[in-house]
This record gives sequence, C-alpha cells and structure tokens, in this order.
Amino acid sequence: MRYAIIIEKASSNYSAYCPDLPRCVATGYTIEEVKNEMTEAIAFHLEGLREEGLPIPLPLSLTDYIEAS
Repeated sequence: MRYAIIIEKASSNYSAYCPDLPRCVATGYTIEEVKNEMTEAIAFHLEGLREEGLPIPLPLSLTDYIEAS
C-alpha cells in the first residue's frame, strides 16, 4: 500500500504526517530525513495496529498541486 504524507517546513526542521493514519507523525532536519523517518513511523504504526487486532486503514488520500496566479 502507498500512503500519502504531508511535509511541512518548520522553523528549524521539517515535520510530516499521514492523513490516513491519525497520530502518525515524524520530524527531520532535511526532507530526505523526514521521509525516511515517516517511512519508519508508518511501518511501526501499522505493526501496532496489527498487534492490537485493529483494522488497517486503506490509503484514501490523494495529492495534487494547484497553480495559483
């Protein structure tokens, strides 16, 4: 499965979250680092859901860009 993530620039680093996995977040000093951390966070989150016998949310979020003038 592929989950969309949102990466936001903070004052001194980057933060990311997954809209389809509430409370699944990560931070990093670079975009590459936050992406790696988010990959690990998603894997850990899904593992926890499986261990608890909870359903795995389907990845439903879509991403796109809008040109603004």
